[in-house]
Amino acid sequence: MGAYKSRPTASCADEWKNKIGESYDVLRNRISEDLHVKDANQLNELQLACSLAKVDQAFTLVSGCNVNQGTDCGLTLLHLCCITPGCQSVARLLITLGARVTNISRNGFTPLHLASYQGNIEVLDELLSNKADVSQIGYGAVTALHLASLAGHVEVIERLLQHGADIHAQDAVRFTPLHLACYFGHEKVVKCLINNNADINMSGEVGDRPLHLACAMGYLAITESLIKGRRRHKADVNVTDNEQHTPLHFCCRAGHLPLLGILMQPEYDTKAHEVNIYGDTPLHLACYNSNTEIAKELVERSGTKSLLIENIFSETPLHSACTYGKSIDLAKFLLDQDTVDINYQGRDGHTALHSACYHGHLRLVQFMLDQGADMNLVATEENGSSDKEEQTCLMWAYEKGHDTIVTLLKHHKRPQDESACGDYSHPGGDGSYVSVPSPMGKLRNITKEKIDVLQLRTSLPKNFHLDINEVEIQETIGSGSFGKVYKGFCRNKPVAIKRYRANAFPAKSDVDMFCREVSILCKLNSPYVINFIGACIQDPSHFAIVTQYVSGGSLFSIVHEQKRVIDMPSKMTIAVDVAKGMDYLHSLKQPIIHRDLNSHNILLHENGHAVVADFGESRFLRAMDEDNMTKQPGNLRWMAPEVFTQNTKYSVMADVFSYALCLWELLSGELPFGHLKPAAAAAEMAYRNTRPPIAITFPKSIVNILQVTWHPNPDERPTFVEICTMLEECQLEPVCEEDPNASSNIASFHGGLEPSCSDLEPEELPSGNVNALRTQWEMCAKNTGETSSAGGNANAERCRKRAPYPHADKNGYVSDPLNTLRPKSPSSS
Repeated sequence: MGAYKSRPTASCADEWKNKIGESYDVLRNRISEDLHVKDANQLNELQLACSLAKVDQAFTLVSGCNVNQGTDCGLTLLHLCCITPGCQSVARLLITLGARVTNISRNGFTPLHLASYQGNIEVLDELLSNKADVSQIGYGAVTALHLASLAGHVEVIERLLQHGADIHAQDAVRFTPLHLACYFGHEKVVKCLINNNADINMSGEVGDRPLHLACAMGYLAITESLIKGRRRHKADVNVTDNEQHTPLHFCCRAGHLPLLGILMQPEYDTKAHEVNIYGDTPLHLACYNSNTEIAKELVERSGTKSLLIENIFSETPLHSACTYGKSIDLAKFLLDQDTVDINYQGRDGHTALHSACYHGHLRLVQFMLDQGADMNLVATEENGSSDKEEQTCLMWAYEKGHDTIVTLLKHHKRPQDESACGDYSHPGGDGSYVSVPSPMGKLRNITKEKIDVLQLRTSLPKNFHLDINEVEIQETIGSGSFGKVYKGFCRNKPVAIKRYRANAFPAKSDVDMFCREVSILCKLNSPYVINFIGACIQDPSHFAIVTQYVSGGSLFSIVHEQKRVIDMPSKMTIAVDVAKGMDYLHSLKQPIIHRDLNSHNILLHENGHAVVADFGESRFLRAMDEDNMTKQPGNLRWMAPEVFTQNTKYSVMADVFSYALCLWELLSGELPFGHLKPAAAAAEMAYRNTRPPIAITFPKSIVNILQVTWHPNPDERPTFVEICTMLEECQLEPVCEEDPNASSNIASFHGGLEPSCSDLEPEELPSGNVNALRTQWEMCAKNTGETSSAGGNANAERCRKRAPYPHADKNGYVSDPLNTLRPKSPSSS
């Protein structure tokens, strides 16, 4: 990949062509200055007479003494005669009196140059008959023939050629008159020069032939004239410049469809799959410039070979289309070809999605994701040592500051691709997206990063400062976007060590999260919140947060990975502990909003008690009504509707909603909307007011809590103080409300964690959808004897008669007619 993450927007040839265009613009401006005197008041009477073809007046005023006088711009009387037609007599008089035909103006032109460019035939003939030098060069090494060809004066060209002008003379960029005629589109001049035996295949400064220029500019008739040539002298359709561009490369780059039809005629045997020194085929260049019709015509006429060719920037034509990114139709056309793989990785590992993200094409990124592009594939980049850094599409978008694409990627993770977000969770679970703040420029971020670290070193109490040598790291117990979490020892205590990846991002994202989490943790002191031991903050490559080690692991791991069933008293203990932990955070003098409360971040001690952990997304709440929150932090599956809908004025009540989903997850043993992608689940709750189903086995008092805590209106949700009171009242209720035989069928596991329903046969084990969840509750209730009563059997029978659970539509949404999927108002209970 070298120094590039994608093909540069301009090659050396492109830059050279731009310089050529600029140089000829300068030339034309200079010669125009000589031909158009800005202020006639600066001319004396004689000069004005010569410039306006006032023959009689000029005859009266001119003499041998003043015949070579010049203006401030270095224009002689003979130069001024070239401005206006009809000055032949004046020019003849001036030459007779001794005017020098070789004088050069300050802009670098002789009278012959001006007459040739202006097309002033009469003065031109007078100059030529008086032995004006047709080979004399002016500014930019141009001859009179160059200027006549540039201006398109066929008659002037014929006159100059009759007087011995060199048809193959080359200017400063080694362009011949034929090059200029092709560059500026003068068809008649091209034919004239060809008929006068101009070399059609003569090379310019960078090997560019007249045919290259005609194809780049899209001149159809000129191209045909060059290809047909004169007698046996014809242009080679496969001729290459110094960068191995053929005329077809230029045609496809510029998007000239009719010209493509000419070049691709069978009799010319045009090589459509030739590559330049960058490895680009003509199809690459068409795609880099979003020339959809050109791409279609090329593939139809020449086949699909070019679709699989990779240039030196590790990009196929599909990568090229995503680099330019202005045409979704082009990307769709390429993806419709059988040989094209949307997730093809170039030699450096980057995909077409990487290219679209890097160049900031939001709509194309959305399209590619919808078509199945894998955002988790990684590209590799040399980091200055023997190591290679792996980079995802998100990191490429982040580096270039494309905020909306970063947000989009974070919300498009699929369940099987998600990395667990909790400190004690492993990859493969239903985790959160990578947290990356909106980039505001690398320099700004680096400065902010240094300030944050310096402030943290100053403000963090000394007893929390740790040296990395004080920490003994053992096995890995979790991972996330930040890096990894290890079990270890510090100051003779078992601890969890959260190590931040070095150089994971070149800007401030990880440092910002690290500093924020340390500043929050050091202010916490509660048995229901993870205990902070200290942090390593001296060396950025060794940044680490050290907390107490909670041996039971995360609630997510216990329920979904280890598949343990938790008895009702233990569930209530966990629910109360988490509520008390959240109440502590919200009740601080400077309240803290967690923003990422989910089962990954609820850790369990072996005695069954729980603590709230992972404050990487947390914020100090400065003011309840202040717009100081970032959009969509945390995990989508547990996200409150007001957060998902991009509101930045959400309050601590967002944590209450997330808590409700954790409580439901704790009771059901299932992921909230586990059959949906996280973004679809969040959208269901935010836009369709859907909630996870209420099982018949849920205690009625808990159902009441769920219904108020996940209320769509944040103002209607209770505070955690109120939730704690409600939960403590629930703990006084009989256990049998969930399962009267639970205590006899469930063996204790350090206070309530125990193996899942072993009575079920493997084929009876429920899958992760809502219908199967209901079936599991029925079967568990049946196995534990709950259905022994007539009422229980009736409930089970009603469940069995329910309509099957519908499939998700193409957008990942479901429409369930069952009213159990809709939140009930508290009064309906």
